[in-house]
Amino acid sequence: MFKNKQKRKRIIFVGSIFAISLLALLFVIKNFRENIVFFYSPSELAQIPNRAQKIRVGGLVKEGSVKKIDALNTEFVITDLRNDLKIYYRGILPDLFRDKQGVVASGIINGDNTEFMTRELLIKHDEKYMPPEVKQSLVPQSLRDPDLKNSLKK
Repeated sequence: MFKNKQKRKRIIFVGSIFAISLLALLFVIKNFRENIVFFYSPSELAQIPNRAQKIRVGGLVKEGSVKKIDALNTEFVITDLRNDLKIYYRGILPDLFRDKQGVVASGIINGDNTEFMTRELLIKHDEKYMPPEVKQSLVPQSLRDPDLKNSLKK
């Protein structure tokens, strides 16, 4: 009788550890499914099901679109050469920020996918470096723009 009681406690303990581990694994998998995309291009924004969550958008800063509102507020447009997205940034601009520069912004988009509010900008670190995702999203447009085609080859 004593052995059965110990055996039963051990089985309950192992079973509860297994159930807790399985539940934790399910939470991790669910979280990865929601956050696995590193950023969306302006053309991909229409496919986002939940716009209320914080997302990342990436593309090239459109030439001539940077407007300093004041010392901390800046407005600019990013493009993937198909669609554009207006970005409102609050903060001090990184030193590498300029026209035709690859940028990834983390923030919230408005309901009609035309404006994006952010306080975080990631700027590429080298003129020749381009994240593979940005490069891949720009390949179809490079067929029409010889200057872009040459820059993607480097």
